[in-house]
Amino acid sequence: MPRNFKLVLAYDGADFSGWQVQPDRRTIQGELADAIRRVTSEQVLPQGSGRTDAGVHALGQVASFALASPIPAPNLQVALNHTLPAAVRVLAIEEVPPEFHARHSAKGKTYEYRIYRGDICPPFLARYVHHHPYPLNEDAMCDVAKLVVGEHDFTSFAAVDPERGKEEVELDNVRTIFSSSWQREEETFTYRVRSDGFLHHMVRNLVGTFLLVGKGSVAIDAIPKILAARSRSQAGPTAPAQGLCLVSVEY
Repeated sequence: MPRNFKLVLAYDGADFSGWQVQPDRRTIQGELADAIRRVTSEQVLPQGSGRTDAGVHALGQVASFALASPIPAPNLQVALNHTLPAAVRVLAIEEVPPEFHARHSAKGKTYEYRIYRGDICPPFLARYVHHHPYPLNEDAMCDVAKLVVGEHDFTSFAAVDPERGKEEVELDNVRTIFSSSWQREEETFTYRVRSDGFLHHMVRNLVGTFLLVGKGSVAIDAIPKILAARSRSQAGPTAPAQGLCLVSVEY
């Protein structure tokens, strides 16, 4: 009987076209599937907790898949890390019940978005932060982040996802944000958000809107109106991908 595995992955997404396998493109899912095939000779498509976009990083992405191979989990972890590119690491692996699914079983996720505020961004940080050295009202951004906590329809902050039908999009854009806050540490200004789930580009669209608040282009009290509008055109632009990182997934 096949055994079901749960993997915790970390990856530098800068050189990949996101999580989801795509023809003629390097993706995290594709690299992981290829490594599993090379180690076990089995063709499987590992399922992730969510589809991170091109350029987005992860400290705690979770994937699951079933294998017929008798290879012990610790040996599988060593073999996969030996086979995967250096930008992708398996941090942990364990056998789980057959009903476990990385995406369907997830109860919550935490993302961070990092903005580097210094005049000159160190080269070794450039792949992992959005460099924004221009004036921002950071106190206003801290205040506005609190306004999205709770259960809301986040249609205004969701990019069109070609894999979801129009009816599904209209019915399924309600999410609950458990916490939403900014923190300044030296030159890095970090947004941390925890929710029961996220829509396509949702975190980056929230950050893009919060940046408009920081610039004074959007008032703090406009956020409830943007949420109520349920229209993507009412919110700010999508923040660049490289500042975003999936920190952890809860089950």
